[in-house]
Amino acid sequence: MTAELPRKTFAIISHPDAGKTTLTEKLLFLGGGIRDAGTVKGKKSGKFATSDWMEIEKQRGISVTSSVMQLIYDDVQINILDTPGHQDFSEDTYRTLTAVDTAVMVIDSVKGIEAQTLKLFKVCKMRGIPILTFINKLDREGKDPLDLLAEIEEVLEMETYPMNWPIGMGKTLKGIYSREKNKIEVYNEQHERVIVDYDEQTMLEDYEKEKLEEDVMLLNEAGNEFTMDKVRNGDLTPVFFGSALSSFGVQSFLDEFVNLAAPPQPRKAGGELISTEGDTFSGFIFKIQANMNPNHRDRIAFLRICSGKFQRGMEVMLSRTGKKMKLSQSHSFFASDRETVNDALPGDIIGLYDSGNFEVGDTIVTGNEPFQYEEMPQFPPEKFAKITAKNALKHKQYHKGMKQLVQEGTIQLYKTPYFDDYIIGAVGELQFQVFEYRMKNEYNVDIEFSHMTYELARWVTKGEITDNMTDSRKMLVKDQHGRSVLLFENEFSLRFFQDKYPDLTLSTGWELLE
Repeated sequence: MTAELPRKTFAIISHPDAGKTTLTEKLLFLGGGIRDAGTVKGKKSGKFATSDWMEIEKQRGISVTSSVMQLIYDDVQINILDTPGHQDFSEDTYRTLTAVDTAVMVIDSVKGIEAQTLKLFKVCKMRGIPILTFINKLDREGKDPLDLLAEIEEVLEMETYPMNWPIGMGKTLKGIYSREKNKIEVYNEQHERVIVDYDEQTMLEDYEKEKLEEDVMLLNEAGNEFTMDKVRNGDLTPVFFGSALSSFGVQSFLDEFVNLAAPPQPRKAGGELISTEGDTFSGFIFKIQANMNPNHRDRIAFLRICSGKFQRGMEVMLSRTGKKMKLSQSHSFFASDRETVNDALPGDIIGLYDSGNFEVGDTIVTGNEPFQYEEMPQFPPEKFAKITAKNALKHKQYHKGMKQLVQEGTIQLYKTPYFDDYIIGAVGELQFQVFEYRMKNEYNVDIEFSHMTYELARWVTKGEITDNMTDSRKMLVKDQHGRSVLLFENEFSLRFFQDKYPDLTLSTGWELLE
């Protein structure tokens, strides 16, 4: 980590296949972080995305965990969190959004806004995170740019301000016009960056010039007014056009990002805002990842630094338990590669070696007056399965793997009240497959699944559940913290239950976000 450079920490969010990981690679390439940007699905060439480090990601060509990377550009240290776009992994993405100050949303110009993107936008909106938009795949025939802006404004209920404007698209793509600089970035097959003054260009046909000038006049006269306050409050999103795969428009985006992205922001703890400027060191754990190094079977807790200065070897207190500990093993990351960090500042993400002390959502502070940053949201699973180990003799590895993957947030664990049967909950089917894959490959345990018909989980926040309240359509279980949770087959059985027992209060876990 580079001392005293200003920090900008952001996550890239999008729907699966919108080009998020490819954009991350190109940003790292521009920052000198990697020599060769491999696209995610370069299986035949043997090139894999740098940020997709887990074996299953390389096999499937998708991101299933959040990666953490740094680059230095224009004398700013940029911390990038590349998140899974696959809808089954939205829970990891939600947690990652608690650790960033800005979100970059990638939209596929062909498909527009999709359901997954909408969910993530809601989380950004609730948390007041500023959003920059990159409309990708301009080198394909896609939706009309004005329609895409209208879609963002209508669906996401926020204003847009295009920082640049496409000249053509797909086969007719000529370039993008910078509204502020009155320059054109020329699109070419060689993927070389060529910038020309609009007044001196000779590449556009008369009809293309006419169309561009009409569009820009429309944006200037009928478009939204740009202010930094609107951007920082999440009321307006600056929009950039480009093609990550062709490296087109990516550097222009990065040049502007450095100025537009929010610096590290104060965070709430116990109703108070904790300033980033204070002397007291503090941070929170937003992610735990086991076995990043298969040779050492280690476990890393990812810490977002919120205030003060981190120094390796410093003594801190874990607010949840009051336990004091020395932070002597600390790392910065480049996907699965790591190097030791001696000092770090607010906005930085560092990895702490964890022997089992930390949980997702933990706060650590210096001094003797602990405080707790706002609780991580709990996300209700929609799929459930009863699980057992195929080989009963491997119960020790089974319980160890289960404990680690649950603490990591890979899946949610529930137990039945009397027999302590294990039930796991996931946001989507792929989570089960990754859980099964990791239990087999990292703990050498084969899992047997018995899928259940329940689709809804509700935490019991007020009142007691007795045995006569449950039947085959609703089941009482305990979560990993011992809290009572009811599993329902469908919305009808949930509504019927609530009408029958109005004195009980049930929560989805989402309320913590609102």
